[in-house]
Amino acid sequence: MKPLVIGSRGSKLALWQARWVEDRLREAGRETRIEIIKTSGDKITDVALAQVGAKTGSKGVFTKEIEDALLDGSIDLAVHSLKDLPTELPEGLMLATVPEREDPRDALVGFRLADLPEGAR
Repeated sequence: MKPLVIGSRGSKLALWQARWVEDRLREAGRETRIEIIKTSGDKITDVALAQVGAKTGSKGVFTKEIEDALLDGSIDLAVHSLKDLPTELPEGLMLATVPEREDPRDALVGFRLADLPEGAR
């Protein structure tokens, strides 16, 4: 059986998440490999992250190339942070699973960063 190819961005967090899924698949007896995909959001470094979508004129700047790789069959599955996924996926793709959260109470609630005093921790 050919290995399952897992698509992932190359950031430390993305690779940690992809390796976590890879470990679960290997525990289930599947051979895998990770394919790093550089997205538009990774390539644009001259503007603030909040403005990347405005600069490119599209949504999903951290997912478009990964979606394309899924659709053209060059990867079998993708691991991605749910917060970055567009609310509507392209025809032919679906959100297949969401792993159990380590601690569902994990959240940050606070003031806007701009409202915090200088030196706040």
